[in-house]
Amino acid sequence: MKIASASHSHLVTRLTFFLTSALLLTATTFTHAAEPAATDWTPEPGFKSLFNGKDLSGWHYQGEPDLGTATKATDERYSAKDGILAVNPEDKAKGPKLRQLWMLENLPKHFVLKLQFRASVNADSGIFIRDIKNQLQCRDYLVAGPFKELKQYKPQEWNDIEITVTGGAIKATCNGEVLPAPLKIPESGPLGLEADRNLMEYRHIQVKELAE
Repeated sequence: MKIASASHSHLVTRLTFFLTSALLLTATTFTHAAEPAATDWTPEPGFKSLFNGKDLSGWHYQGEPDLGTATKATDERYSAKDGILAVNPEDKAKGPKLRQLWMLENLPKHFVLKLQFRASVNADSGIFIRDIKNQLQCRDYLVAGPFKELKQYKPQEWNDIEITVTGGAIKATCNGEVLPAPLKIPESGPLGLEADRNLMEYRHIQVKELAE
């Protein structure tokens, strides 16, 4: 009877191990399916990617050269990794509080710009359209404002920004909700991203040129 009891206990232990392993494998599979690898992303049809997801080539500080294959800006305020362009918190020993990272290439005359952002708590950044005077605030909106009444904004999750510029007119939305943007858009200029407060992450930055 003792031998049978020991065998039964051993069998139960093995079954428990296999069931636990199977559940862990299933959970891992679903997790990976829900969050595709950064390298799997491609621009939507008709759109051009403005960030390659692995380095800062095509981006620079004004008055400085293309950052090229560097994964971090000269003061490490901006960094690129795993498909994400991160705007990092201020380090007073490395540079000023306010920074602007610009594309070398100008935006089209008429365009739709799409990107996703994820803001840490109370994060403050911004999207410059062609010059530093025309900024769409990109923040942890419900805490940092200015759009505290948004219903679709998802704190500390990925949110969609879409900006349409036709001539000097601009329309901006966050997850489909209109963002007031009374900006006077100049005729030409690049895209810029502001560094101000706390961590802000951007990804899937893409643009589509519209017909005249």
